Amino acid sequence: MRGPERTSHEEARVAETLKKGSRVTGAARDKLAADLKKKYDAGASIRALAEETGRSYGFVHRMLSESGVQLRGRGGATRGKKTQQSS
Repeated sequence: MRGPERTSHEEARVAETLKKGSRVTGAARDKLAADLKKKYDAGASIRALAEETGRSYGFVHRMLSESGVQLRGRGGATRGKKTQQSS
């Protein structure tokens, strides 16, 4: 069951009440996890979400993982094997 959609002002208020380093438990944790999941699914990066909420990258990553989100790949160049091109 989800309540009505919150405005960005309300979401900012939630982020303000969750001071960096403070423990997030119960309903507040569930609410934060749902907000992070929604924004991540809409295309926001983990780093952007961490900055927005004032939490660490690891905290946001863990919250998304606990929420069952399918995390996106890194994108960009990777350090995999180079394919040989024939001339």
